[in-house]
Amino acid sequence: MNTVFWILILVGTFCIMEFMAWFTHKYVMHGFLWSLHKDHHKKDHNSWWERNDFFFIFYAAVSIGCFIGWQYYGFWAGLPIGLGIFAYGVAYFMVHDIFIHQRFKLFRNANNWYAKGIRRAHKIHHKHLGKDKGECFGMLVPPLKYFKK
Repeated sequence: MNTVFWILILVGTFCIMEFMAWFTHKYVMHGFLWSLHKDHHKKDHNSWWERNDFFFIFYAAVSIGCFIGWQYYGFWAGLPIGLGIFAYGVAYFMVHDIFIHQRFKLFRNANNWYAKGIRRAHKIHHKHLGKDKGECFGMLVPPLKYFKK
């Protein structure tokens, strides 16, 4: 398989995952599976684990399914697609869970223009405690207005 094509599929999958995260967040998490997501907006327990974390497990399973398809069924695109989903999951975890929500105390001093924009957009998203009237459903590419001073 052509290496450039393989890399394009991986990068394309990563980019498509931002749309998938936005779509899933807006129409699934703030829709019919709000029961799993609501503890992320209004913590109603003392656990480090949130019901919202089941969405991470879903995308991990999709990524693993792609790896299985590549390894055992000859689906050559399964590897770059699975890696693209995995890479997006790592980026999402680093930005959302570690940087923004400080589930691990890392990256506390990040204060560049991107970090400030991401924080602003996520703060606006979390000002709504209910499932309705939400905004800023994406993660890595929020609207440009949040990057302005």
